[in-house]
Amino acid sequence: MSNGQPQIVIDKVSHMYRPPRGKPVLALDDVSLQVGTREFLALLGPSGCGKSTLLYLLGGFLPIEKGAITVDSKPVAAPGPDRGIVFQHFALFPWKTVRDNILYGLERQSMPKDERLARAQSFIDLVGLSGFEDSFPSQLSGGMKQRTALARTLAFDPKILLMDEPFGALDAQTRHLMQGELLNIWQRTPKTVIFVTHDVQEAVYLADRVAVMTARPGRIKTIVDTKFDKNDPGIFKTKVFVDKVDELWGLVRDEAIKAERRKV
Repeated sequence: MSNGQPQIVIDKVSHMYRPPRGKPVLALDDVSLQVGTREFLALLGPSGCGKSTLLYLLGGFLPIEKGAITVDSKPVAAPGPDRGIVFQHFALFPWKTVRDNILYGLERQSMPKDERLARAQSFIDLVGLSGFEDSFPSQLSGGMKQRTALARTLAFDPKILLMDEPFGALDAQTRHLMQGELLNIWQRTPKTVIFVTHDVQEAVYLADRVAVMTARPGRIKTIVDTKFDKNDPGIFKTKVFVDKVDELWGLVRDEAIKAERRKV
């Protein structure tokens, strides 16, 4: 953590969903969490435990009703350029090319045209999409669409990346390739990353720490250190990695069972 101070402080946050019909649902209950500058933290837990809700509160997309969230000691009150979000389902403009999708955010920053074009190209190259600048989303594979979405978010240089199951819609092979690509990008352009996932192995592989959440209402059950040599090509077969996956799977499985019982 920079100067010993956390970059993100989530302090006793609770959130209630109030659907148009039916009873209000307590999604998060008294969640507290601190994240250091340039840390990679994964949020892991069963479906419906409030992982994405916590991410949207941090992004400023939902009002903070109880508790407080600060970024660099400033209260979060709305979305801002310091926080970039990458969704599971790409959220690309279908009528814009790869280049134009990435340029979109830069055009809103009043950046000179030549600088915008150069910056967009640098991130196209960074995510491995050179040669596809003029392709439309309908012409891209799922992995290429997600690379475009990631490049678009990185291009306006947010301090914090909020990633909501960004590889959840991809096939297993593409997902694995994108995990490695994300780690490479994070190491080359270090930012603070909050990464929501259901996948235990993905969380252990990518993150420095994993915050395990309880079944709804979501609370922080425990935080597990998952620092490994991420560049080790055989990491997935090492005993320490396999044991850590087993440890976390046990924690998540218990909460998933509780969540299923509450549905009955």
